[in-house]
Amino acid sequence: MPFSLFLLLLLPFVGCGVAALLPTNARNLESLWAALVALGVAVPLALLYPEIRDGAVLTERLAWLPSLGMDLVVRIDGFAWMFAMLVSAMGLLVIVYARYYLSPDDPAARFYSLLLGFMGAMLGVVLSGNLVQLVVFWELTSVFSFLLIGYWTHRKDARRGARMAFTVTATGGLCLLAGVLLLGHIVGSLELDAVLKAGAAVREHALYTPALLLILLGALSKSAQFPFHFWLPHAMAAPTPVSAYLHSATMVKAGVFLLARLWPVLAGTPEWFWIVGGAGLATLLLGAYAAMFQNDLKGLLAYSTISHLGLITLLLGLNSPLAAVAAVFHMMNHATFKASLFMSVGIIDHETGTRDMRRLDGLYRSMPVTGTLAIVACAAMAGVPLLNGFLSKEMFFAETVFVSASPLIEHGLPLLATLAGLFAVVYSLRFGHDVFFGAPPDCPRQPHEPVHWMRVPVELLVLACVVVGTLPAWSIGPLLATAATPVVGGDLPAYSLAVWHGFNTPLVMSLIATAGGLVVYLLFAQRFKNRDSSRAPGLFGLDGKRVFEGLIALLSDGARRGVRWLGTRRLQPQLAAMIVIAGLAGLGSALIVPLAWGDRPRVPLAPEFVLLWAIGGACALGAAVQAKFHRLAALIMLGVVGLAVCITFAWFSAPDLALTQLAVEVVTLVLFLLGLRWMPKRLEDEPGTMARTYWRRRRDLLIAVLIGVGLAALSYALLTRKAPLSISPFFIEKALPEGGGTNIVNVMLVDFRAFDTLGEITVLGIVGITVYALLRRFRPPMEVIDRPAQQRAVPQNVESDLVTREDGDTPQRYLEVPAVLVRLLLPVAAVFAFHLFMRGHNEPGGGFVAGLVVAIAFIAQYMVSGTRWVEDRMRLLPPRWIAYGMAIALATGLGSLALGYPFLTTHTAHVTWPLVGEVHLPTAALFDVGVFAVVVGSTLLLLTAIAHQSLRARRQQAAQEDDAQAPEPPAPPTPTVKGAV
Repeated sequence: MPFSLFLLLLLPFVGCGVAALLPTNARNLESLWAALVALGVAVPLALLYPEIRDGAVLTERLAWLPSLGMDLVVRIDGFAWMFAMLVSAMGLLVIVYARYYLSPDDPAARFYSLLLGFMGAMLGVVLSGNLVQLVVFWELTSVFSFLLIGYWTHRKDARRGARMAFTVTATGGLCLLAGVLLLGHIVGSLELDAVLKAGAAVREHALYTPALLLILLGALSKSAQFPFHFWLPHAMAAPTPVSAYLHSATMVKAGVFLLARLWPVLAGTPEWFWIVGGAGLATLLLGAYAAMFQNDLKGLLAYSTISHLGLITLLLGLNSPLAAVAAVFHMMNHATFKASLFMSVGIIDHETGTRDMRRLDGLYRSMPVTGTLAIVACAAMAGVPLLNGFLSKEMFFAETVFVSASPLIEHGLPLLATLAGLFAVVYSLRFGHDVFFGAPPDCPRQPHEPVHWMRVPVELLVLACVVVGTLPAWSIGPLLATAATPVVGGDLPAYSLAVWHGFNTPLVMSLIATAGGLVVYLLFAQRFKNRDSSRAPGLFGLDGKRVFEGLIALLSDGARRGVRWLGTRRLQPQLAAMIVIAGLAGLGSALIVPLAWGDRPRVPLAPEFVLLWAIGGACALGAAVQAKFHRLAALIMLGVVGLAVCITFAWFSAPDLALTQLAVEVVTLVLFLLGLRWMPKRLEDEPGTMARTYWRRRRDLLIAVLIGVGLAALSYALLTRKAPLSISPFFIEKALPEGGGTNIVNVMLVDFRAFDTLGEITVLGIVGITVYALLRRFRPPMEVIDRPAQQRAVPQNVESDLVTREDGDTPQRYLEVPAVLVRLLLPVAAVFAFHLFMRGHNEPGGGFVAGLVVAIAFIAQYMVSGTRWVEDRMRLLPPRWIAYGMAIALATGLGSLALGYPFLTTHTAHVTWPLVGEVHLPTAALFDVGVFAVVVGSTLLLLTAIAHQSLRARRQQAAQEDDAQAPEPPAPPTPTVKGAV
């Protein structure tokens, strides 16, 4: 294998990112790039066929969480190879087709970016060698399909269809996650290889049924099986290239792919037979019946897709190896003829301006080539001999005839299969005959043939239908054997792909279906056109769409009631509810496992420590009291409490925590100061609120005392016990030899638990960006903006110490001397931050606290010089700090993966530099650089976003004051007209 298998997964996502950056209207460049990416996946996959054909299973592994069995694994066997080729080759054809389908006004860059992203997600599903990894890509396909279905955002039906598809498939994905976790628990491993070898143990386990139900919920909802079939017709609001790719060849095939993938493990039981077979049979009949009455061409193809997916599901549910082979065969055949039909519909819509079959009679005169291609594809869909659909339909009929079950199933299943075949003939005739033959069409545009390259993908797919139908053993035989062998567990049953098998029962069923479909069409053709197809039929009165919409309405109504019941203008009731619930949970735990003091030796109580917390406690109580009268005073007292916490950390030999807490206190103080401007006026001043406030404060005091006493008791109980399984010795022993540092806290953050730190800085960056996005168009409350000018006036006794400088639209006042001092302080703070950063691996410090120090220095510049001065002079661009920091942190982790080590593994080097000597260089320092950059960018973005809003509020206030003080202009003279009465 001359290349890495992970490149097959990575390439579409790289192409997705590059395509998003291309010019929006450069359709040739964007389509060429997307085609090259798809070709770059398909060609290496094709080169792997000789190894795959010989039975090899190619795997490649990257260590992720080996102790939890969570390595990243790419696994390619015959079945995965077939599906990966289907995804990449069909993607290439759709990309070529979309180049001519999309309008010049459509954002092509977004389309190709999303299409490549979906290709990567689908490849991740079929090539994953770990079940949890498969579920991650599974949900990613739901995300990209949501974006592709809703590509035309100006259309309400597209937005609605995207939401419906995402809700159903993503919810099924959550069930699938629970199911694979149960399956992994049964097997003892989440590796696909181990799961496929443990079929007997899984089927005999007590958890088999719940695991099966959860997995089937995910698979059946993804493949639009009854009762989840309703979302697929609504997804037809997507552009036709999306329908041709997602809804015939890839996304809807993910469910049946999973059923076939786990067939050796889960099949062979009555539960599998009745659930999978029953859902498949209901979907087969319901989809075929509904397709006959559709007047929208894409609606007809949507319901026919549902029916054919039901056929595949029914085959997989029959618990027969030969039926599983037939299912794999029909997956391949259905992708070719259904994708060609979707593209034909797109051509018809593109060249005529409509998809309504009632207006499309007689198109063959104007579009003979397209008509010929579409008619051949319709014949393949109907199962006409010498086309590929006929072969897999014959295998399906044969399996229904030879099924071994109860007499009702043995006699009823062939009859229902024949009936479904009859329906397929009817809706295929409706497509082929009603559209291309008859009276001249009544179209919005004059119909004509498309450009040749738009038709090339359809020609190739139809050619495949003909070649497979006439020369099956030569053309598709080896590929089918390669793909079906892993599905049935390695031993293929005997079967024949010959066109003629003699005059047998399946052939009779096929003849009956074809003749019966022709008769039904001739008798009821006009009735099919006149039938209202706006509502899909249900089964036994059960309509999945109505059930879904009812559940959504019920949830929405419940949410509104909950908001009315729990919603409040105050933060205190919500905090009180959270604290009370947490306190009750802790009390319940204490009742089950009673608190008891340990026999650990007590530390003598120092008078200094008592004095420290006497001051801290007094300030905490003072803050609670002053919050009612003077918020600034309460904020200052809270700062004293934070300082007491910092000293406490230092007292108990935790200098890292003390240093970080001190920096956090400064940043928090600035945040609160900026937030004071946003605070609304006090509701206590309103009539009728005094009594409620009186009792609320006493209630809050009681809750605070009880929770405080409980936490103090819990802390005392924990601190007086000896930890039986302490993790401290592990980190103390491993910090220096394995982490390369003597500062245990920092080594934990950037090495042993670096993945946690990566998650934390990710959340920090998201919070900063979210606050900025929310505050861009938000304004402080009107009572703040409308505050009287005398409350904002600068005292006269300090006016002489201030200078006026233009900052934006209004004059701002700044203290001149502190501004100079703060600007001089900036390089000093930078040097100090550099010192903290460089010593962090062995002494108190690190990237987090260094980032806070730099952020504080920058914030000081904002405070004394204004936002405009800092932005014009320094150009900080906080979002870029966040982006660069995350990129550096991820690159550090990916670098260890590239070298074959687990993600974010630290490596240490000792380099000797001239005049400096030996320098200790751990890769964790690079990760710490990323932490530093994210902390600086997030802190600045969050605080300056709030500060900008305060500046806007001041400008609004100044404008209102100017308007109030300006003299009213004289009224214009009343015009007079001579001769007017």
